[in-house]
Amino acid sequence: MRTPPRFDRGHTDDLMSFLTASPSPYHAVANAAERLEKAGFRQVAETDAWEGAHGGKYVVRGGAIVAWYVPEGAEPHTPFRIVGAHTDSPNLRVKPRPDSGAHGWRQVAVEIYGGPLLNSWLDRDLGLAGRLSLRDGTTRLVNIDRALLRVPQLAIHLDRSVTSEGLKLDKQRHLQPIWGLGNDVRDGDLIRFLEQESGLAEGEVTGWDLMTHSIEPPSYLGRDKELVAGPRMDNLLSVHAGTAALAAVATYDSALPYIPVLAAFDHEENGSQSDTGADGPLLGSVLERSVFARGGTYEDRARAFAGTVCLSSDTGHAVHPNYAERHDPTHHPRAGGGPILKVNVNNRYATDGSGRAVFAAACEKAAVPFQSFVSNNSMPCGTTIGPITAARHGIKTVDIGVAILSMHSARELCATEDPFLLANALVAFLEG
Repeated sequence: MRTPPRFDRGHTDDLMSFLTASPSPYHAVANAAERLEKAGFRQVAETDAWEGAHGGKYVVRGGAIVAWYVPEGAEPHTPFRIVGAHTDSPNLRVKPRPDSGAHGWRQVAVEIYGGPLLNSWLDRDLGLAGRLSLRDGTTRLVNIDRALLRVPQLAIHLDRSVTSEGLKLDKQRHLQPIWGLGNDVRDGDLIRFLEQESGLAEGEVTGWDLMTHSIEPPSYLGRDKELVAGPRMDNLLSVHAGTAALAAVATYDSALPYIPVLAAFDHEENGSQSDTGADGPLLGSVLERSVFARGGTYEDRARAFAGTVCLSSDTGHAVHPNYAERHDPTHHPRAGGGPILKVNVNNRYATDGSGRAVFAAACEKAAVPFQSFVSNNSMPCGTTIGPITAARHGIKTVDIGVAILSMHSARELCATEDPFLLANALVAFLEG
């Protein structure tokens, strides 16, 4: 056994590249798969028979990826160590009939996905990315990473109440972006444009899953560049850290006591109830098939699941210097203070005392500090894939993450150190 490399600021540099290259869940999955391929992982199809040989494998389904590494000597009942995350982020998504407009402006009809901070999408240069489904049954990724769209805000001269009553946005009327001039709005214009941009013949695209993204790249911020500002940190920061940790463990550790797993799901931001979401069958199917491919029985599957632990890694709230009263007065997670352990006694997070001990041991092994997060009793608490994973599969789950500001904004903020501190803790956890 060799010691995996310890991540440092270069990991955060790579995170910024990952964020830029991943404007949609489909791009995030493709980029995670590319990194795993370089570490020796190979894709397997769900429609094929699986072999139980040792090595790294992964399954891609839409905007979700599940990857696992079977070490030499693994038994059918060997438990799993899972890093769970999600690939989707709140944004504006293109409707089935995208071409619209009024009063000489050409617009794209969009629907609100998840719970974005709507004001953060105003007066921002937006690109368009996602997945095109073709007539022959294949799909093609598309990324128009230039200033294509913009949601213009109403001038203050036409709404003086903004200064006294605050900005009020109607999701149907006020969030439709413009992308040109003209009164001749024709059905199919946007898709024909995307076909041309993708080198496809007209009429070749028969379906699409498209979304807007800010084209402003991530950047370091602050006097000493101790902060990072960028899009989709919730939750590609965790997807990136989990991918890096799994690749590191698989590359440098051949005698693991557990089978390390990365499970990055889609649709967390709207409830996880899909065939690619955490509340779907994907993870359970992959884990069971891995057991059975190694000659296991249902009894082996039960034993493996009973010894399995999942870290549900998602971003959380750093204490906000301008709104400190919104946080619990005794729990103020600070940016740069290391990963956070999320606790909620009403099971909005899955962490319990024994789960805390597992995470504390991993952080101690990695020499990584960690903090506790609990919501203010007077504020509603969000949730994650953690409770869903625990309930659906009957496996111990612990909720963790990185503390950020501006969650669900088109552009979020974290400390430069926290992404690589998280990755180092995940390596120690996956190693067991």
